[in-house]
Order: sequence, then C-alpha cells, then structure tokens
Amino acid sequence: MNAILVLLVEDEPMLLINAQDVLEDGGFEVVDASNGEDALRILEADVDKVAGLITDVRLGAGTSGWDVARRARELKPTMPVVYMTAESGEDWSAHGVPKSILVQKPFAPAQLLTAISTLINESATSL
Repeated sequence: MNAILVLLVEDEPMLLINAQDVLEDGGFEVVDASNGEDALRILEADVDKVAGLITDVRLGAGTSGWDVARRARELKPTMPVVYMTAESGEDWSAHGVPKSILVQKPFAPAQLLTAISTLINESATSL
C-alpha cells in the first residue's frame, strides 16, 4: 500500500523538520514547502496526488496559509486542511476554509496526526 501524500507548508526550518518527522513516523509521505508560493506551485502541478494540506498560517511575506488553503480547495474542493498557528487562531473563523482544523502551536505530535488523519478519513468516506 502506498503512503498517503500530504503537503506540509512551514517557513520555520526547525518546525518544518519536526512536523515532517511526526508525519512520516505516522505513516504519511510528505512533500514540503517553505513558503506559500512554493506550496501553490506544488498544488497546481499535481493536486490529485496530494491527499491533505497542513499549513502554517503566517508564512512570511507573500502568500499566507489562508491563501494556500483557499487555492487548494479551488483546485480540489474536498482537500483536507489543517492550519498550524501560534497566534492567528482568532482569525480562523473569518479566514479558514470550512471543515478545516486548527492546531495551536506548540502542539503535541499526536494532535497533528489526529487532525490530518481525521480529515482524510472524513474526506474518503464522503466520496
């Protein structure tokens, strides 16, 4: 069985590595992007291969995690989306896509795995 591919978007290198390790240890295959523009390129190149999106909300200058998630949903309306943030949680209801999950930083590894697994399972059962 092939591993489920998720796109991980995080601009802090150590947080990216840590989250990638957590996801890979949990059985996922991970493609990563360190900014919103790279994430959009990955999605637009082959969105059908990506089973879920995990994105930091604040990605420095340029495209935000909110923007990446909205574009992912335009390309694939059932795309599971998990947001990670330290301080933008209060903006989730206004900027987040429906049926997404927000994980507050710092988080336990199990929180990230549970969030993306839950959404991927819900997406698969709704097809």
